[in-house]
Amino acid sequence: MRRIPLLLLCSLGLAVAHHAEAQVVRVSKGAGGKVSINWSQFGASRTAAGTAFLKTVQDDLLKSGWFVPAGAGAAFTLVGQGNDSGSSLDVKCTVYDANSQQMRLNKGYRAAANDARRLAHQVADEIVEAITGRKGIASGRLVVVGNRTGHKELYLCDYDGQGLAQLTKDGNISLEPKWGPDGDTIIYTAFLKRYPDVYTVSVSSGARKRIAGYPGLNAGGAISPSGREAALVLSKDGGTDLYIKNLKTDELFRLTRSPKAAEASPSWSPDGSQLAYVSDQSGSPQIYVIARSGGTPRRLTSRGSENVAPDWGPAGLIAYASRLGGAYQVFVLDPNTLDSKQVSPGDASYEDPCWAPDGRHLAAARVVQYRAKIYLLDTLGDAPIALLDTQGDWYSPAWSPR
Repeated sequence: MRRIPLLLLCSLGLAVAHHAEAQVVRVSKGAGGKVSINWSQFGASRTAAGTAFLKTVQDDLLKSGWFVPAGAGAAFTLVGQGNDSGSSLDVKCTVYDANSQQMRLNKGYRAAANDARRLAHQVADEIVEAITGRKGIASGRLVVVGNRTGHKELYLCDYDGQGLAQLTKDGNISLEPKWGPDGDTIIYTAFLKRYPDVYTVSVSSGARKRIAGYPGLNAGGAISPSGREAALVLSKDGGTDLYIKNLKTDELFRLTRSPKAAEASPSWSPDGSQLAYVSDQSGSPQIYVIARSGGTPRRLTSRGSENVAPDWGPAGLIAYASRLGGAYQVFVLDPNTLDSKQVSPGDASYEDPCWAPDGRHLAAARVVQYRAKIYLLDTLGDAPIALLDTQGDWYSPAWSPR
């Protein structure tokens, strides 16, 4: 019984406080990799839709971390126009490489005028990819836990915090939301029947299904990259262990057997062959990795009094929260070399990190005096940016895969 509260606190990224010994950490510095872009020749109709479109494109390009706006002599030139006809927004976008005079992008777009921001996100992402060869982050969405109704419910918003909408109305506690690979399914833990069970909910239809309602604790749901399985933390057999459930056949496979420890927060590797997770088998929460087929777990973390909330990103790196000096900081770790670096600035507690699809950025909960907001973190060193800073407290962000 003692371990269930620890598990739930780890899931929230808020573990039991321990004194942290002096640590030597390596902090990422410098924004690196930025190129200049001239967008003075890219305009839009002076309507509400046109203005929103143009501002959103510019904001998205700045948040991407790859660009510095400049005038004549910039490395890249953005040319085009967004024309608002009243019912639709038609956009022409061309990107020139100033050195080679080659076009990197030359494309037309159309969307309903009331979809100006969504179209802007698409255009910005295609500009980023055309110039850098990397995925953009603007078209993604976040699912977060918020308490503005007095209950912890799931909410959806654009990656920049706009378009906030409540997804669940459970009137209770919702925890640990994570996206499935289809970009529509969200798996989460809910206390609908007074005890923690794991559910999935469809963003498009709102349909909900209980995935795990076994006796005892059901938590930590994470859908595999194939979409065919879910990792779960269950206590039905006495311990609080890690299991794999086949979502089609309901067959369960037990991965860990830790009678004197508790597991939490599983996260799949990008290829689905391994899982990172939290265990307190050493006496404090630390991050381990285990093969999907089972076997002996391998410990990954040693710095900090507690290491929780792992998220295995698309570039193969694991982000996690480490308790240092009374607050959590976000670290990024290479599971092969165990090399790690701190990517949060240390000005507050940063918890529940999740990767963006570009493998560069993270969203995390920034906590100051017990109030939590969602911030964007840049692993290459740009300053954190507030994404969701509105009424209520906001936790446990998860970034959509598309």
